[in-house]
Amino acid sequence: MSKTFLAFDCGATSGRAVLATFSGGSFTMKEVYRFPSGIIELGGKYYWDILAIYDHFCKCLGQLGREGVRIDSIGIDTWGVDFGFVADDGSLLGSPRAYRDPYTDGIPEELFKSVPREELYGATGIQIMNFNSIFQLYAQQKEGFAPLRHADKILFIPDLLSYMLTGNKVCEYTIASTSGMMDQTSRQFDKALLDRLGIRTDILLPVTQPGAIVGNLRKEIAEACGIPQVPVVAVAGHDTASAIAAVPAENDKFAYLSSGTWSLMGIEIPAPVINAESTRLNFTNEGGIEGTTRFLKNITGMWLIEQCRNAWKAEGKDYSYPELVAMAQSEASFPGRINPDDPRFANPGNMVEEILRSAHDDKAVILNEVKNLSDAQAVSCIYHSLAERYKEVLGMLQGFAPFKIDRLHIIGGGSANDLLNQWTADACGIPVIAGPTEATAVGNVMIQAKAAGLVKDRWEMRSLIAESFKVKTFMPNN
Repeated sequence: MSKTFLAFDCGATSGRAVLATFSGGSFTMKEVYRFPSGIIELGGKYYWDILAIYDHFCKCLGQLGREGVRIDSIGIDTWGVDFGFVADDGSLLGSPRAYRDPYTDGIPEELFKSVPREELYGATGIQIMNFNSIFQLYAQQKEGFAPLRHADKILFIPDLLSYMLTGNKVCEYTIASTSGMMDQTSRQFDKALLDRLGIRTDILLPVTQPGAIVGNLRKEIAEACGIPQVPVVAVAGHDTASAIAAVPAENDKFAYLSSGTWSLMGIEIPAPVINAESTRLNFTNEGGIEGTTRFLKNITGMWLIEQCRNAWKAEGKDYSYPELVAMAQSEASFPGRINPDDPRFANPGNMVEEILRSAHDDKAVILNEVKNLSDAQAVSCIYHSLAERYKEVLGMLQGFAPFKIDRLHIIGGGSANDLLNQWTADACGIPVIAGPTEATAVGNVMIQAKAAGLVKDRWEMRSLIAESFKVKTFMPNN
């Protein structure tokens, strides 16, 4: 008997719903719904429109109900670190703040006066980034943010959406692990640490592992949408954790690159790496499925291209992705480079102008002396800079890995960029295996399949994924 699972895969700019049907030891997937998501500014604060996302979930379920599609469970994955609050009567306390809200500027340095940087990293193993949940909560407490003052519970974004669908509250491990508030030994929240910072701990729930059942779809939603009260599964709620679960690897001797708005580059290992060198290099230890650790570094990824596209679109130039690749190829020898992780690229007013001000070639010639940087040169600069940053981070990872990294798996939307894949293989000097592009949704439904007893572990998942999806291999060409 076949089973069908629904994955809601929510990104920072858009989301989608994907149906996966498992039958006879194989599975097929199709996208059935797509919707926008984004940040809203109100009164100088930046929020996620969580009600709009929930409304799209319901519209999707209603569409499936009208079409007579039977689903066996639902799973939700989203970006990390952000959260919302629920009152003691179950009411949602406003919209969640967005991680790109600058209200955390300078907060890490202030927090370090109470808990030094090295001590915080030593306890949590999470790289220091100013938008980590711990810094957001510290900032909200400092500003007297009303939803925090009145909160009964804090729920990270996928758990908040699951709550809105079921009425039940959970705190899933992989999404909680991005917060910078968990003790790496116990894999629960470090309440003693939070007490020292004056951050409320009574709002925290116990941590639940991926695959747990949150609850059944609320009766009123099911009736309105014309579907049964199917279970909602707490999958690997952090989208990168779901994506890494879908890496079609044969063994553990690989590095991965989840390529999207962010490029998340790392290795899958059995235990955290927390030492002086990982502290210095600011690597992060996030939770994976089956007790694994995702030891990785965040790299600014396709955000650079997307923001350039927005700037060009404002000038009346709406480049497609194939056009951008062709543009980069036409300027393949352009020597300009940037540091993708320079804070100046976090949210500039105009990304193209920021690149012009900052880019340099290997002779350190500042490109702001060049008045006519072409669009094609800007794209080439970004792609080459990303490939070289990947090489740099891969070298760091090899210094930590308990095995020799012999290949790089690139997954996610960015894995469809053949040119960047080849430049990455050339830079890194190892084979690059690209695909699946739908990795996050694949991992989401695979964890639902595991919860339903259809697969036994992550290696059986990966074997099935390798059989079901075509991948491309790019060999280094020096």
